[in-house]
Amino acid sequence: MEDEVDQLVEAWQRERPDLDVEPMQVLSRVTRLARHLDLARKAAFSQHGLESWEFDVLTALRRAGDPYVLSPGRLLRETMVTSGTMTNRVDRLVTKGLVERRPDPDDRRGVLVCLTEAGRSRVDAALEGLLEQERLLLSGLTEAQRASLSALLRTVIAPFDR
Repeated sequence: MEDEVDQLVEAWQRERPDLDVEPMQVLSRVTRLARHLDLARKAAFSQHGLESWEFDVLTALRRAGDPYVLSPGRLLRETMVTSGTMTNRVDRLVTKGLVERRPDPDDRRGVLVCLTEAGRSRVDAALEGLLEQERLLLSGLTEAQRASLSALLRTVIAPFDR
């Protein structure tokens, strides 16, 4: 089965036989898959009235476990954004009633960000929708192929996570 990447690689091999274009075999497909995943994520989140960034913040809080509270600093590490960006995002989520700020009982000057019941319901529903979309994206693979692909991608990504 040939795809667009095969055609792209073939054209480069013809035009630049002096270059090893083998990395394109993998990474051009990863890039194309990332586009499809981005569209699937947006579709799943929009069905639940969320943007991708909102989902990221809400899931960080949800994964924290009951009582679904994190410090702003921990949210920064979980979502990899700047403090100014996080402040803006929390403000917007507070306005929507999905999170609230509470005083930090261990630091009189600090605050904690807490997932509200509405936020929890919304993020749980969006997660279910996302998983449904992701299953569709991977539906052409067997369970063993998915496990193999996951292991291979882990190997490629591991150096960047250090």
